[in-house]
Amino acid sequence: MAEPESLAEALDWARQRIDPLEARVLLCHVAAISHATLRGFGERPLALDAWQRFEALVRRRAAGEPVAYLTGAREFYSRAFRVGNGVLIPRPETEQLVGAALDSVRGRDGIRVLDLGTGSGIVAITLALELGSRAASVVAVDRSATALGYASMNAGALGAAVDFRLGDWFAGLDDLSFDLIAANPPYVADSDPHLACGDLRFEPIQALAGGDDGLDAIRDIVAGAGARLSAGASLLIEHGHDQASEVRRMLAAAGFALVRSVRDLAGIERVTTGRWCVDGIRRRAVD
Repeated sequence: MAEPESLAEALDWARQRIDPLEARVLLCHVAAISHATLRGFGERPLALDAWQRFEALVRRRAAGEPVAYLTGAREFYSRAFRVGNGVLIPRPETEQLVGAALDSVRGRDGIRVLDLGTGSGIVAITLALELGSRAASVVAVDRSATALGYASMNAGALGAAVDFRLGDWFAGLDDLSFDLIAANPPYVADSDPHLACGDLRFEPIQALAGGDDGLDAIRDIVAGAGARLSAGASLLIEHGHDQASEVRRMLAAAGFALVRSVRDLAGIERVTTGRWCVDGIRRRAVD
């Protein structure tokens, strides 16, 4: 296409090739303007260098590359987080994990937090910022040095105090114990055809695939959490839409009490939680 004369012409060209909303996001990104400006001043000219960058991004998106990787950012809990190749893109579903974690420590102070599989740091950073002075410490673990690079960058940009550690789940935590453990592990079955479709093709497979049934990482976390939790502390795990019953069973079998699953706005059980030895009570999960 010849160089467009305006923002509106560039947007019309892109809409014929990719999702209209994604076209707007990419155009606002390269032109460094707001969506309101694009709506109200579409007749403005688009500089040649901006057009060339926009055209390249649209073609990459048409080939399947995630928008978040193209813009280098994704919003989570009303904050902008940097992301890129080699790190999982934040999902809206994970906000349910953060909300449930905050509910589990409501009214408490001196909270020691552990985030397992932190990725770009969205859970650890959000908890650190939302808890503020109520958090005694926030530790976040990931096996990917690339992911931890993004996480550290995000913590610095957002002003969050988080201790990031490279390791596999509970390895490298010395003798630390916690009042809250939140985990967003890989939970997609290795054979799930969705892994070869859409945006997932570009994301790190180790952050998505969780073994034959998708539950390998969750088993490891449940098995090791008790040794790291203080009495009455909470473990919260994000999981697949059809895995809640099995995760409840695991937690109950491992000795967790008050086991329950939390539904999202669509009624889907996305997060399961339990408390470690609450007053000695053992309550089995209900399928």
